[in-house]
Amino acid sequence: MNSDGLIDLRSDTVTEPSSAMRKVMLNAKVGDDVYGEDPTVNRLEAVLAQMTGMESGLFMPSGTQSNLVALLSHCARGDEYIVGQQAHTYKYEGGGAAALGAIVPQPLDFNEAGELDLAMVKAAIKPADHHFANTRLLALENTMQGKVLSIDYIKSAVQFCAQHKLAIHLDGARAFNAAVASGVTIAQVVGGFDSVSICLSKGLGAPVGSVLLGSKEFIHTAHRWRKITGGGMRQAGILAAAGLYALENNVERLAEDHQNAERLAQGLQALGFKVAPVYSNMVYVDCSNLDTKKLQTTVLRMGVKISSSDHLRLVTHLGITEQDVDTTISAFKAYSTAYFQ
Repeated sequence: MNSDGLIDLRSDTVTEPSSAMRKVMLNAKVGDDVYGEDPTVNRLEAVLAQMTGMESGLFMPSGTQSNLVALLSHCARGDEYIVGQQAHTYKYEGGGAAALGAIVPQPLDFNEAGELDLAMVKAAIKPADHHFANTRLLALENTMQGKVLSIDYIKSAVQFCAQHKLAIHLDGARAFNAAVASGVTIAQVVGGFDSVSICLSKGLGAPVGSVLLGSKEFIHTAHRWRKITGGGMRQAGILAAAGLYALENNVERLAEDHQNAERLAQGLQALGFKVAPVYSNMVYVDCSNLDTKKLQTTVLRMGVKISSSDHLRLVTHLGITEQDVDTTISAFKAYSTAYFQ
């Protein structure tokens, strides 16, 4: 439950910093990050680079900017990147790569596992001909709508890109969820990628910020694009301190979110709702035959905040307890009692 007293299941972006996180933010050592002189920002970048096995990192205000800077750093104007139809970098980030970088997206459908079929990717690579854009990059996402990419698939995708001379980027906004759900390290989840964007302000609970990771040469290029896209910050250590606290305290507890998501899914299924399998912290409910506005208003009267969608996504996070899950199930029961019968 958040500070407004509501159980907010719309997204894990609604998390609020704890009092302990606010304390470390208050006491953070700061400097001018544009000059590279903020010690807390520098430590955050170094810590996350070490955790992931990457050479270097770059702190940014948002995951949208972090992904955009990655695409701009990998691709020149008129180049192409292959991406999923439902991927954030293609569908949910304002078309920034095309609008600001003149980078051409080649979207493909994800399979049921949240993967891009590599045979389809191969068929989408353009020949070396002046009629076509130059295919430069494959962009994946993990987790993808809560689905966790397998380590075997990741290894295959990395090997595929090496064979076909493509760079490979990971939108790892929820990569720590993937690691915890898979029982592996974050380094294994991002291993082999040329770049990865990791968000701190979702399940990890920081109020803002993402880190782009890659080689020292890549991050050097990304630094310039961060400046061009307006992401130069000054005493950003106040924000970076929250990210460090999140990495130190909020990674292992992601398992609780996954357990709560499974608990919620089972409860809704028992009420007769059509619920997709749960892989991490997202529960998808088929509401195509329901009055979604009535569902939204009914559960809100019981203190539960959801979106209104035929493909309803409910997201558990550090603001959601087992008791909140049970309250949510009761709220959905109130709707089913009133409108199913």
